[in-house]
Amino acid sequence: MEKPKDATVRTGRCLCRAVTFAARGEPRWVAHCHCESCRRATSSPVATYAGYAMGNVEWTGERPAEYQSSPGVIRRFCRRCGSPMSFEGERWPDEIHLFVPSFEEPENLRPTCHVHVQEQLGWFHLADQLPRYAKTARDGPPLT
Repeated sequence: MEKPKDATVRTGRCLCRAVTFAARGEPRWVAHCHCESCRRATSSPVATYAGYAMGNVEWTGERPAEYQSSPGVIRRFCRRCGSPMSFEGERWPDEIHLFVPSFEEPENLRPTCHVHVQEQLGWFHLADQLPRYAKTARDGPPLT
């Protein structure tokens, strides 16, 4: 794990506490994802992730199990309690996306945008003023 100077270390865990992790430094981004794949993987209307450099995250308890949910995508989860833990995709080869609610202090990781809103459930609305992207910020400007 890279050790940036004076870096914050945030820890997290699954529901049963078997899978634990430490994430060093600040995340590259924090976002709400509305894509169908993330909704199905979490059985919730939205998934909130923090994107970290792969080298800044270390599994400190049991290693999570993995599932290839689509070509080039690995989702990790606790084999005991089933808690989803992370997302890794070929599109972001040096990044791991951790679920914000799995952190010990998730209130300290505030989302800055919504992604994949073209797939958002019609009955789900968050009353915030965050930018909303049809796909991601890489794919174009926010929707108006």
